[in-house]
Amino acid sequence: MLFTTMVAMGTAQTSDDQFRKPLKEVLLQVEKRYGVTLRYPEELVNDKWVTYADWRFRPDVEKTLANILATQDISFSRDGEKRFKLQHFQYHLKTVEDGKLQLQYLATLHNDLAGWEKRKSALKECFLSALKLTKIPAWPSGAPIITPQRKMDGYTVENIALETLPGLYVCGSLYKPAQSKGKMPLVLNPDGHFAKGRYREDCQYRCAMLARMGAMAFSYDLFAWDGESLLQVEPGDHRRSLAQSIQALNALRIMDYLLSRKDVDTSRVAITGASGGGSQAMLLTALDNRIKLSVPVVMMSSYHSGGCPCESGMGIHVCLDGTNNVEIASMAAPRPQLIVSDGKDWTQHVPQNEFPFLQSIYNYYNEAGKVKNVHLDTEGHDYGLNKRKAMYEFIAQYFGLDIKKIQDAQGNIDESKVTIEKESNLFVFGEKGEKLPANALKGFEAITKAFEQAVR
Repeated sequence: MLFTTMVAMGTAQTSDDQFRKPLKEVLLQVEKRYGVTLRYPEELVNDKWVTYADWRFRPDVEKTLANILATQDISFSRDGEKRFKLQHFQYHLKTVEDGKLQLQYLATLHNDLAGWEKRKSALKECFLSALKLTKIPAWPSGAPIITPQRKMDGYTVENIALETLPGLYVCGSLYKPAQSKGKMPLVLNPDGHFAKGRYREDCQYRCAMLARMGAMAFSYDLFAWDGESLLQVEPGDHRRSLAQSIQALNALRIMDYLLSRKDVDTSRVAITGASGGGSQAMLLTALDNRIKLSVPVVMMSSYHSGGCPCESGMGIHVCLDGTNNVEIASMAAPRPQLIVSDGKDWTQHVPQNEFPFLQSIYNYYNEAGKVKNVHLDTEGHDYGLNKRKAMYEFIAQYFGLDIKKIQDAQGNIDESKVTIEKESNLFVFGEKGEKLPANALKGFEAITKAFEQAVR
């Protein structure tokens, strides 16, 4: 009480007090001294104090803010001329310059293929340990649940639920060519953080178009984000760190099942997704050599690791004293990889900053031609038509698909023959979840317990 009163009275402070001041008072001081406006919610600064407050000031306002806010787990960003926005520390986000510097450092850790292979192996081991998947759980005994097939123009769709842990189900839709001979390539389509999840139009378009070209495409729910996953957990559970491990396990289980089918060509397996789906595409390709081609869309960045715990919550990016999504994407080498970037998100610098690092890794294998970047400078954060076109062409090239089947008479990509189904058509367990199996777990605690038991 005495100390608080002294501060209120403006009593000079000393090292005995650690030059301690309320954070709110220090921020007002910053605004006055530098002529700036700071925007923040009151709960972000209430009841917080800054030690050695006056000693943290510098002639430059940004250096001053960095010195002050670093003590509080608060970060800041420019919000206009002489305006700054304060927010909780964004652990997954660095500056563009910091991303460049990290890439420069990572490039010094090896100078030949043997050195890179050693680091790649250690990274993979660390990722699996961080995800708690060093020991992959045994398959549950439940058989896949498959709905009747629906026939469309040039392709079919059926919905499938797989039990990935005892009582935990992942649901998805399998798109196949209407007529096929022999074994087909497989393309996994993990979802990102978009409204309507895998049920949105762009996801249906790309899966159907891949099927019309001759591939099998599988889209599946993002854990605790939307769709039938929410029959077992709450939306808030998606932001739990273990969601990253469960998503990885779900994908591995999906591959186990689909690659066991006699109609799948195990030598032609691809994965593509945008945003959080791009994060999964990069990580799963790094973890599983069964994936032979990858197309991460609007996600590869040296300074953004994925803002959702389902992408970064288990700490894979702090493996081996620190890595980033560019190095993770590099672990795909020498397998074919298409990086799709744009000009309006954290992939805006890919051509200049990130892609050269990726190329340098492919050069170790003398396979620089197998990695490509399509940069759409005027576009934003989505899996839009131009991004899908680039993916169609890339997969068709490497997997020998018939791209003419999705072109019009002028040779343009034509998605008009795709049927966009309503969300409930893509469900396995009925419109209201009435067909959910009796053994289905309910609640995140029950699923966590099942996971921990399975990986022991």
